[in-house]
Amino acid sequence: MAEYIAQGVFRLMNAVSTESYASVAGKMEGDGPLGKYFDEIIEDSHFGRQTWEQAESQFQLEAVSLAIRKSGLQKENIDAVCSGDLINQCIGSAYGLRELEIPFLGLYGACSTIAEGLLITSLLIDSGAVRRTIAVTSSHFSTAERQFRTPLSYGGQRTPTAQWTCTASGAVMLSGETGGVRIVGGCIGKIADMGISDITNMGSAMAPAAAETIKRYLAATGTSPDDYDRIITGDLGTVGSTLVKELLIRQGIDISRQHCDCGSMIFDNEKQDTHCGGSGCGCSASVLCGYFLPQLESGQLRNVLFAATGALMSPMSLQQGETIPSIAHLVHFRKE
Repeated sequence: MAEYIAQGVFRLMNAVSTESYASVAGKMEGDGPLGKYFDEIIEDSHFGRQTWEQAESQFQLEAVSLAIRKSGLQKENIDAVCSGDLINQCIGSAYGLRELEIPFLGLYGACSTIAEGLLITSLLIDSGAVRRTIAVTSSHFSTAERQFRTPLSYGGQRTPTAQWTCTASGAVMLSGETGGVRIVGGCIGKIADMGISDITNMGSAMAPAAAETIKRYLAATGTSPDDYDRIITGDLGTVGSTLVKELLIRQGIDISRQHCDCGSMIFDNEKQDTHCGGSGCGCSASVLCGYFLPQLESGQLRNVLFAATGALMSPMSLQQGETIPSIAHLVHFRKE
């Protein structure tokens, strides 16, 4: 059973390992610096479907199906899947995975959902409740723009702090088998709200949550940034990445050498007009599955903190002038 360390921080006592993983990305993500690392690039943003929402569901179904195929198992071998997305009521996940008939837990952690799913599925395995699970998320540029901002046909000007919602999905299969890349602990995030209400400046809104989570995990485990090969944030983008490092330095913690941000990595800011980088549930999920987990599996990296970040607003809260509460959940990966 998991061991309690501090508020929201735990250590897994039983083996929880990655059995397989898969990443599926859109054309723009495939044209970026990490394009060669994704398992599959989908050139058609509609993925052969009638709507963008149906396309996002197909992205997620493809990622889960590919992870299952890579493991050599069947869908009947999966005891539970934890999934979420940015569309209202997480219909991207529900509609995408319904045909698999795998026990389903729907989650909403905004762009932090892949980390939330990994925490929940690893705890389920550690407790003995299940033997094998999948954590998966997705996002799509056009579904997010249609829901949260303005119609694409409007052609509105993007502000300098804006980020580009990734069209991508990532799925991780976990099991109680030993070996491979293990999840050894985690930190459940706290909601942080610094009063930011600008939806085009989500990096600044999420950075305080990331700083709090990273600081709390380091303090609870008695470790320092130098104990880790990488400290990865989800999709803070260039503005949020700078801010999270500044916030931690003020508290005596310097992560500048270890820090990487999936949103800052997935696009080329010089060649692709994405302003401050990528965002969306599929951003950190696809980069984790396509880029970082293979490096852990090969031994290039051995000890990694992955803190996916999320902005917990909705179209309704934005219309009512609410601020943007944010969260960051942390997963500790180790190559045994």
